[in-house]
Amino acid sequence: MEATSARAGEAATRPAPEPPVLRVEDVHKYYELGDTAVHALRGVSLDVERGGFVAVMGASGSGKSTFMNILGCLDRPTSGRYLLEGSDVATFDKRALAQIRNRKLGFVFQGFNLIPRTTAFENVVLPTLYAAVPKLEAHERATRALELVGLADRMQHFPSQMSGGQQQRVAIARALVNRPSILFADEPTGNLDSRTSVEIMAILQELNDGGLTIVLVTHEHDIAQYAKRVVVFRDGKIRKDDRIAVRPAARDVLHTLPVLDD
Repeated sequence: MEATSARAGEAATRPAPEPPVLRVEDVHKYYELGDTAVHALRGVSLDVERGGFVAVMGASGSGKSTFMNILGCLDRPTSGRYLLEGSDVATFDKRALAQIRNRKLGFVFQGFNLIPRTTAFENVVLPTLYAAVPKLEAHERATRALELVGLADRMQHFPSQMSGGQQQRVAIARALVNRPSILFADEPTGNLDSRTSVEIMAILQELNDGGLTIVLVTHEHDIAQYAKRVVVFRDGKIRKDDRIAVRPAARDVLHTLPVLDD
Protein backbone atom coordinates (compact mmCIF):
# COMPACT_ATOMS: atom_id res chain seq x y z
CA MET A 1 0.00 0.00 0.00
CA GLU A 2 2.80 2.41 0.89
CA ALA A 3 4.67 1.53 -2.32
CA THR A 4 1.53 2.18 -4.34
CA SER A 5 1.08 5.55 -2.65
CA ALA A 6 4.72 6.44 -3.31
CA ARG A 7 4.34 5.61 -7.01
CA ALA A 8 1.16 7.66 -7.16
CA GLY A 9 2.98 10.56 -5.53
CA GLU A 10 5.82 10.33 -8.03
CA ALA A 11 3.35 10.33 -10.92
CA ALA A 12 1.62 13.39 -9.50
CA THR A 13 4.86 15.36 -9.21
CA ARG A 14 6.33 14.24 -12.54
CA PRO A 15 6.06 17.09 -15.08
CA ALA A 16 3.65 16.51 -17.96
CA PRO A 17 5.38 15.83 -21.28
CA GLU A 18 5.78 18.93 -23.43
CA PRO A 19 3.34 18.99 -26.36
CA PRO A 20 4.88 18.72 -29.83
CA VAL A 21 5.84 21.97 -31.51
CA LEU A 22 4.38 20.63 -34.78
CA ARG A 23 1.47 18.20 -34.98
CA VAL A 24 -0.13 16.98 -38.20
CA GLU A 25 -3.30 14.89 -37.86
CA ASP A 26 -4.69 12.84 -40.77
CA VAL A 27 -3.81 15.51 -43.35
CA HIS A 28 -4.95 15.12 -46.95
CA LYS A 29 -4.11 17.50 -49.78
CA TYR A 30 -5.73 17.57 -53.21
CA TYR A 31 -4.79 19.70 -56.19
CA GLU A 32 -7.16 20.28 -59.09
CA LEU A 33 -5.42 20.03 -62.46
CA GLY A 34 -8.11 20.55 -65.06
CA ASP A 35 -10.54 17.67 -64.68
CA THR A 36 -8.03 15.67 -62.63
CA ALA A 37 -7.64 15.71 -58.85
CA VAL A 38 -4.09 14.98 -57.68
CA HIS A 39 -3.97 13.45 -54.20
CA ALA A 40 -0.63 14.80 -52.93
CA LEU A 41 -0.99 13.77 -49.26
CA ARG A 42 -3.01 10.79 -48.09
CA GLY A 43 -3.78 10.85 -44.40
CA VAL A 44 -0.43 12.01 -43.00
CA SER A 45 0.01 12.20 -39.21
CA LEU A 46 3.25 13.29 -37.55
CA ASP A 47 4.51 14.96 -34.37
CA VAL A 48 7.75 16.94 -34.18
CA GLU A 49 9.04 17.61 -30.69
CA ARG A 50 10.60 20.92 -29.69
CA GLY A 51 14.32 20.77 -30.40
CA GLY A 52 13.85 18.01 -32.96
CA PHE A 53 15.85 17.71 -36.18
CA VAL A 54 13.83 15.86 -38.81
CA ALA A 55 15.02 15.03 -42.33
CA VAL A 56 12.15 14.48 -44.78
CA MET A 57 13.00 12.33 -47.79
CA GLY A 58 11.18 10.94 -50.81
CA ALA A 59 11.25 10.80 -54.59
CA SER A 60 9.81 13.56 -56.76
CA GLY A 61 6.03 13.48 -56.40
CA SER A 62 6.13 11.64 -53.07
CA GLY A 63 4.44 14.49 -51.19
CA LYS A 64 7.42 15.77 -49.20
CA SER A 65 7.37 19.28 -50.74
CA THR A 66 3.61 19.60 -50.23
CA PHE A 67 4.10 18.50 -46.63
CA MET A 68 6.85 21.10 -46.13
CA ASN A 69 4.66 23.86 -47.58
CA ILE A 70 1.87 23.00 -45.13
CA LEU A 71 4.27 22.95 -42.17
CA GLY A 72 5.65 26.32 -43.26
CA CYS A 73 2.16 27.85 -43.49
CA LEU A 74 2.64 28.37 -47.23
CA ASP A 75 -0.30 26.09 -48.05
CA ARG A 76 -3.31 24.64 -46.25
CA PRO A 77 -4.44 21.01 -46.02
CA THR A 78 -7.63 20.02 -47.81
CA SER A 79 -8.65 18.08 -44.72
CA GLY A 80 -7.12 17.12 -41.39
CA ARG A 81 -5.50 19.38 -38.80
CA TYR A 82 -2.16 21.12 -38.46
CA LEU A 83 -1.26 22.42 -34.99
CA LEU A 84 1.67 24.82 -34.72
CA GLU A 85 2.81 25.23 -31.11
CA GLY A 86 -0.63 23.98 -30.06
CA SER A 87 -2.66 26.37 -32.26
CA ASP A 88 -4.81 25.15 -35.14
CA VAL A 89 -3.42 26.86 -38.23
CA ALA A 90 -6.84 26.65 -39.94
CA THR A 91 -8.10 29.36 -37.55
CA PHE A 92 -5.55 31.93 -38.77
CA ASP A 93 -6.33 34.46 -41.50
CA LYS A 94 -3.78 35.56 -44.12
CA ARG A 95 -2.43 38.39 -41.95
CA ALA A 96 -1.91 36.08 -38.97
CA LEU A 97 -0.21 33.49 -41.18
CA ALA A 98 2.15 36.14 -42.57
CA GLN A 99 3.06 37.23 -39.03
CA ILE A 100 3.74 33.63 -38.01
CA ARG A 101 5.98 33.05 -41.04
CA ASN A 102 7.93 36.20 -40.31
CA ARG A 103 8.26 35.89 -36.53
CA LYS A 104 8.19 32.18 -35.68
CA LEU A 105 9.45 30.42 -38.79
CA GLY A 106 12.71 30.63 -40.70
CA PHE A 107 13.16 29.40 -44.28
CA VAL A 108 16.26 28.30 -46.19
CA PHE A 109 15.98 27.25 -49.84
CA GLN A 110 18.14 25.45 -52.37
CA GLY A 111 18.45 28.53 -54.58
CA PHE A 112 19.59 30.89 -51.76
CA ASN A 113 17.05 33.55 -52.90
CA LEU A 114 19.36 36.45 -52.08
CA ILE A 115 18.84 39.92 -53.55
CA PRO A 116 21.80 40.34 -55.96
CA ARG A 117 22.29 44.10 -55.64
CA THR A 118 22.38 44.21 -51.85
CA THR A 119 25.18 43.17 -49.50
CA ALA A 120 25.14 40.16 -47.23
CA PHE A 121 24.31 42.43 -44.30
CA GLU A 122 21.45 44.11 -46.17
CA ASN A 123 20.04 40.73 -47.21
CA VAL A 124 20.08 39.50 -43.62
CA VAL A 125 18.58 42.63 -42.07
CA LEU A 126 15.66 42.74 -44.55
CA PRO A 127 13.21 40.47 -42.62
CA THR A 128 13.48 42.71 -39.55
CA LEU A 129 11.79 45.50 -41.50
CA TYR A 130 8.61 43.45 -41.79
CA ALA A 131 8.78 42.51 -38.10
CA ALA A 132 9.07 46.18 -37.04
CA VAL A 133 12.32 45.56 -35.17
CA PRO A 134 13.99 48.84 -34.09
CA LYS A 135 16.89 49.76 -36.39
CA LEU A 136 19.68 49.47 -33.84
CA GLU A 137 18.46 46.09 -32.63
CA ALA A 138 17.96 44.92 -36.23
CA HIS A 139 21.56 45.78 -37.08
CA GLU A 140 22.80 44.01 -33.96
CA ARG A 141 20.76 40.91 -34.85
CA ALA A 142 22.02 40.86 -38.44
CA THR A 143 25.62 41.24 -37.31
CA ARG A 144 25.24 38.46 -34.76
CA ALA A 145 23.55 36.14 -37.27
CA LEU A 146 26.36 36.61 -39.80
CA GLU A 147 28.96 36.03 -37.10
CA LEU A 148 27.12 32.87 -36.11
CA VAL A 149 27.50 31.40 -39.60
CA GLY A 150 31.15 32.46 -39.89
CA LEU A 151 30.74 35.47 -42.18
CA ALA A 152 31.85 38.33 -39.96
CA ASP A 153 34.38 39.32 -42.65
CA ARG A 154 31.90 39.10 -45.55
CA MET A 155 29.13 41.40 -44.36
CA GLN A 156 29.67 44.03 -47.05
CA HIS A 157 30.17 41.57 -49.89
CA PHE A 158 27.54 41.15 -52.61
CA PRO A 159 26.24 37.67 -53.52
CA SER A 160 28.23 37.75 -56.77
CA GLN A 161 31.42 38.12 -54.71
CA MET A 162 30.67 35.01 -52.63
CA SER A 163 30.87 31.26 -53.17
CA GLY A 164 27.76 29.09 -53.16
CA GLY A 165 28.48 27.95 -49.62
CA GLN A 166 28.91 31.52 -48.41
CA GLN A 167 25.64 32.54 -50.08
CA GLN A 168 23.84 29.69 -48.35
CA ARG A 169 25.29 30.80 -45.04
CA VAL A 170 23.91 34.29 -45.70
CA ALA A 171 20.54 32.66 -46.38
CA ILE A 172 20.74 30.81 -43.05
CA ALA A 173 21.65 34.04 -41.24
CA ARG A 174 18.69 35.77 -42.86
CA ALA A 175 16.41 32.92 -41.70
CA LEU A 176 17.69 33.36 -38.14
CA VAL A 177 17.56 37.13 -37.83
CA ASN A 178 13.98 37.24 -36.50
CA ARG A 179 14.84 34.52 -33.97
CA PRO A 180 12.44 31.83 -35.17
CA SER A 181 11.55 28.82 -33.06
CA ILE A 182 11.47 26.55 -36.12
CA LEU A 183 13.72 26.44 -39.18
CA PHE A 184 12.57 24.87 -42.45
CA ALA A 185 15.36 24.00 -44.89
CA ASP A 186 14.31 22.85 -48.38
CA GLU A 187 17.23 21.09 -50.14
CA PRO A 188 19.73 23.57 -48.58
CA THR A 189 22.73 21.61 -49.92
CA GLY A 190 21.30 20.80 -53.34
CA ASN A 191 23.54 23.27 -55.22
CA LEU A 192 26.67 22.68 -53.16
CA ASP A 193 29.71 20.41 -53.37
CA SER A 194 30.25 17.64 -50.83
CA ARG A 195 32.51 19.52 -48.42
CA THR A 196 30.43 22.69 -48.46
CA SER A 197 27.31 20.59 -47.87
CA VAL A 198 28.86 19.14 -44.72
CA GLU A 199 29.84 22.65 -43.60
CA ILE A 200 26.20 23.73 -43.91
CA MET A 201 25.05 20.65 -42.00
CA ALA A 202 27.57 21.45 -39.26
CA ILE A 203 25.95 24.87 -38.85
CA LEU A 204 22.48 23.31 -38.73
CA GLN A 205 23.61 20.75 -36.15
CA GLU A 206 25.03 23.50 -33.95
CA LEU A 207 21.80 25.51 -34.24
CA ASN A 208 19.81 22.41 -33.32
CA ASP A 209 22.11 21.69 -30.38
CA GLY A 210 21.25 25.21 -29.22
CA GLY A 211 17.56 24.30 -29.14
CA LEU A 212 16.31 25.28 -32.61
CA THR A 213 13.75 22.88 -34.12
CA ILE A 214 14.71 22.00 -37.71
CA VAL A 215 12.77 20.29 -40.50
CA LEU A 216 14.97 19.54 -43.50
CA VAL A 217 13.87 18.29 -46.92
CA THR A 218 16.58 16.44 -48.82
CA HIS A 219 16.97 13.71 -51.41
CA GLU A 220 20.50 12.91 -50.25
CA HIS A 221 20.89 10.03 -47.80
CA ASP A 222 24.32 11.23 -46.68
CA ILE A 223 22.81 14.60 -45.73
CA ALA A 224 19.82 13.08 -43.91
CA GLN A 225 22.17 11.15 -41.61
CA TYR A 226 23.08 14.41 -39.82
CA ALA A 227 19.51 14.78 -38.54
CA LYS A 228 18.10 13.05 -35.46
CA ARG A 229 15.21 11.46 -37.32
CA VAL A 230 14.46 10.50 -40.93
CA VAL A 231 10.91 10.45 -42.32
CA VAL A 232 10.43 8.91 -45.77
CA PHE A 233 7.45 9.75 -47.99
CA ARG A 234 6.13 7.66 -50.87
CA ASP A 235 2.87 8.15 -52.78
CA GLY A 236 1.65 10.80 -50.36
CA LYS A 237 2.13 8.69 -47.24
CA ILE A 238 4.81 8.30 -44.58
CA ARG A 239 6.44 4.94 -45.21
CA LYS A 240 9.29 5.12 -42.67
CA ASP A 241 9.93 7.16 -39.54
CA ASP A 242 13.27 6.22 -37.99
CA ARG A 243 15.23 7.75 -35.13
CA ILE A 244 18.98 7.97 -35.68
CA ALA A 245 20.59 6.43 -32.61
CA VAL A 246 24.05 7.89 -33.20
CA ARG A 247 24.31 10.66 -35.76
CA PRO A 248 27.73 11.71 -37.09
CA ALA A 249 29.05 15.11 -36.03
CA ALA A 250 29.44 17.14 -39.22
CA ARG A 251 32.38 19.09 -37.74
CA ASP A 252 34.28 15.83 -37.23
CA VAL A 253 33.47 14.63 -40.75
CA LEU A 254 34.92 17.87 -42.18
CA HIS A 255 38.38 16.85 -40.97
CA THR A 256 38.27 13.84 -43.29
CA LEU A 257 37.34 15.82 -46.41
CA PRO A 258 39.69 17.69 -48.77
CA VAL A 259 39.75 21.48 -48.47
CA LEU A 260 38.39 23.16 -51.60
CA ASP A 261 39.20 26.61 -52.89
CA ASP A 262 36.32 29.13 -52.82
